[in-house]
Amino acid sequence: MKHLPWVFSNRYTVHQIPTREGRSVRAIVFQPPQRSNLNRLRPLHINIHSGGFIGGIAEGNASFCALISDRTGAVVVSPEHRAAPRHTFPAAHDDIDDVISFLLKNAVSMFRADPKLLTVSGSSAGCNLALAASQQKACQPPADTAIKASVTFYAPVDLRLPPQSKPIPPNYPTRDPLSYLLPLYDAYAGPSRTANLSNPRLHPILAAADTLPRDMLFIIPTIDILLHEQLTFVERLKRETEGSGRRIESRLVEGQWHGWAELPGWAIDKTTRDDAFDAAIEFLRETHRRYGWFWDGE
Repeated sequence: MKHLPWVFSNRYTVHQIPTREGRSVRAIVFQPPQRSNLNRLRPLHINIHSGGFIGGIAEGNASFCALISDRTGAVVVSPEHRAAPRHTFPAAHDDIDDVISFLLKNAVSMFRADPKLLTVSGSSAGCNLALAASQQKACQPPADTAIKASVTFYAPVDLRLPPQSKPIPPNYPTRDPLSYLLPLYDAYAGPSRTANLSNPRLHPILAAADTLPRDMLFIIPTIDILLHEQLTFVERLKRETEGSGRRIESRLVEGQWHGWAELPGWAIDKTTRDDAFDAAIEFLRETHRRYGWFWDGE
């Protein structure tokens, strides 16, 4: 219900993006406020919604997408993708790769957005898809369209174990009322797991550091079965990129759980979400400044 008002919003436009198979992917596009004296390409940002690979809609992160566009000046594209159990790996990954490939070729003409200043973000399963996109040659160095930064919220970066087998943090509830759903969340990766145990598209934790976004921010709630894999990933990336000038940062959100940032304000400590959104947007703004894009008269 939280996202229902956005379905009827005129804050964005809806586009159908073609894929390699002749289908199309629905995407919503947020344009920043217009400025009569601005005649430059704007940054391009792609945000991928949550849904455990089994659902979700482009409007799922609409509030966050609108904030990014308003506060960074970026054109923000939020695409959908095929979902399990009907579609298993690599269907969703292929859809997102196709969306990005299309935008790299058409963002200038369609949206006045700069594919050379590309950043990504995602929530939950969307993080996996966003980070996997960097495995495209066009999205990693030395390509000028390499992804410059990523911001992820509670990212599943290691799907080599099914959800019910992941390490449980010490503060996790002894009785999880939603534990019966965990096998369902494995409907996308599970059927392809054995054949893809070493595939960094499905398991970004295995990706070489130099194929990933230059700068990376991980927003990590502490009450989450994904805590261990994210901290392990961050530690490895920091070690391997030390002295390189890259930013690999994590922000632990104590006492919050997987998906908390997408719940209505009355159901959570809203301050934690606002602080996380502020940190994410500032991280993107700092990336933009590095490449010469300044917003709000800075």
